[in-house]
Amino acid sequence: MADASAQITELTVDDHACLTFGEPEELLDLTAAFIRDGLASGLKVVWLSDAASQLAELGRRGVAVQPARGRGQLVTAGCQGRLLSGQEFHADAALGWLAGQVESARAAGFAGLRVAVDMGWALRPVTGIEELPRFEEGIAAALEGTAASVLCQYDRDRFDPVTLASVAGSHTRSVAAATYHADPVLRICRQYAPPGIRIAGEIDYQAAGPLALALAEAVRLGGDIVVNLAGLAFADVRCTAMIADAVRAMAARATVALQCRPPVAAGFARLGIDGLPGVRLVPGGQ
Repeated sequence: MADASAQITELTVDDHACLTFGEPEELLDLTAAFIRDGLASGLKVVWLSDAASQLAELGRRGVAVQPARGRGQLVTAGCQGRLLSGQEFHADAALGWLAGQVESARAAGFAGLRVAVDMGWALRPVTGIEELPRFEEGIAAALEGTAASVLCQYDRDRFDPVTLASVAGSHTRSVAAATYHADPVLRICRQYAPPGIRIAGEIDYQAAGPLALALAEAVRLGGDIVVNLAGLAFADVRCTAMIADAVRAMAARATVALQCRPPVAAGFARLGIDGLPGVRLVPGGQ
C-alpha cells in the first residue's frame, strides 16, 4: 500500500483506496463518511452493496439520502448487472461499467464521482473470480485523468490473506478506522458519521490509557459529537467518570449525544450527566 494510515476523510478525487473492516458497524460508519463528504463536495456518489438496509443506515448516520437521490446525486444499488452478470464476473465488463459511470457523472454536470464497492460479492460461488486482481489493476487506468475515486471494501475476517495481498498493490491508499484499542473484549475507535467515538464490549481501569486518548480526540473535534456506547455492556466506575468528565467538557461548546444501553446509562445518571445542558442521553441502537 502506498499509504497505510489514511483516514476516510482524507481521500481525494483521484484515489483508488482499499478499506478493510472487521465488523458491519465499522463498514457502515466509514462508508457513510465517504458518501457524506462526496455529496458535500458536489460529486455524484454510487454505492454498490447488496445490503438491504443501505438507505436506512445512511440516513441513521446523518446522510441526507432522499434529497441527494432526488437530484440524481446518490445511487445505491446491488452488484448484479453492474459487476456481475448472473453468476459470472468479467473484469472487462466491470471496468466498462465503471468507465460509463465516470462519463455519466461528467455529462450530468457533477464535479466528479465517488464509487464505493462492497467486495463481498467476490466471496460467492461465481465464475471468473480469478480476474479480480486484473479488475483492481484496471481501475487505475479507468480513473486516470478523471475527477473520480473508488473505495473497495474488504472484510478482513472473511477474505483470506492471499486474496488481500494480491489486490493490495493496486490501491493508492489503505483505509481503516482509527483504533485506540482492540482485543476480543473491548474495541475503542473513532466514529466518522456522525463524528465522535465508539466503544464496544466491556471496559475497566486497564483500558484507561487508550480511553483517555480517544476522549481527548473527541474533545478536539469540535462541533456536535456522538459518544457511541451502544455496544458497551459494562463500564467500571473509573471509566464511567472519565467519559462523564469528557462529556461535560464537550457539552460546554457543543451538543453531545451519549448513546448507551440502560445499565450503562444508569451510571451516567448517577453522575448527573442526564440532566446536563447540551447532552442528550440516547437509547442504544437509535
